[in-house]
Amino acid sequence: MIRVVAAVTVRAGAVLVCQRSAQRAHAGKWEFPGGKIEAGETAAAALARELREELGVVAEIGERLWRTRHRYGTAEPVEIEFFAVRSYHGELCDRGHFADVRWQPRERLRELDFLDADRDVVAALAQGRITALAETTRATPAESTDPPGVLASTSCRSRGARRDP
Repeated sequence: MIRVVAAVTVRAGAVLVCQRSAQRAHAGKWEFPGGKIEAGETAAAALARELREELGVVAEIGERLWRTRHRYGTAEPVEIEFFAVRSYHGELCDRGHFADVRWQPRERLRELDFLDADRDVVAALAQGRITALAETTRATPAESTDPPGVLASTSCRSRGARRDP
């Protein structure tokens, strides 16, 4: 069994989601940021590490919101634990892991083509069935010059994208 963790980060009613790059299995599918738990790591430590590596932020990991198991074809089964992100500091910046990173309005999550393993949690989020979820706060003041509510891609400024809401 492959153990994986994923972050559910909510800002201004939108959820942070990532699109898999062309170089990865299931290219073009949407997912929540995260990754595999390494030997000796707790789930929370693994998720904090993955968010640092993938998006360049230091995150405070909250409670587990959801757990599921899935098997893609004949591959080894995957167990995914989804955790709330209480807060983060730093500017979200894709470090070359994804084709796109965006804040998707919660009620419009199902418009994206998510990985099969994520579909139940996506439905629960979109329908408001996960009640323990709270807004994620920024640990440092936002420096954005974008208007409030901008839900555009969230990658490095140097690559021309807008910052998170």
